[in-house]
Amino acid sequence: MRLQKNTLLALYSVLESAGEPETHIAAVRIADKYGVSSHHLAKVLAELARAGILESVRGAGGGYRFAGNPRRLTLMDIIQMFEEFSPPVAQRNAPGEVTPVDRALGVVLAEIDENAKATFSSITLATLLRLIDKQQGEAAADALRGEAVAAARPAAAPRTAARKPSARR
Repeated sequence: MRLQKNTLLALYSVLESAGEPETHIAAVRIADKYGVSSHHLAKVLAELARAGILESVRGAGGGYRFAGNPRRLTLMDIIQMFEEFSPPVAQRNAPGEVTPVDRALGVVLAEIDENAKATFSSITLATLLRLIDKQQGEAAADALRGEAVAAARPAAAPRTAARKPSARR
């Protein structure tokens, strides 16, 4: 399942704000971090605020603050705000146009969609925030190990060109 840009922006925004629930995060900060237009992101944030997931505060020190419950809010709750789940292939064609291939593909694709929906419905923001923390911790540990390995390596001796003995007569 490929998520639309708005859906990904919504997930990024909600996870950023849920990671710092007491902080008002400016839209431009999220836009800069993910390399997107702040104008485009503002539309997504407004939709999340209308749904009560984020709280919008105007003025100096304003921005968006997480207003939901990370233990209850699932990825699917956010995804379904921005995604339209299409009917199986067999339902998209006119009744006379449905072939056995359409029906077989429809069954498989419907099952994949249902599995994806079930997975997204089972993952709360709290679970994903823990995973993010774990990933950040592992990345930091890897960076420290890399620095330690580099520091432990002996300095390379300067290279000098090997000279062949000259054949003097």
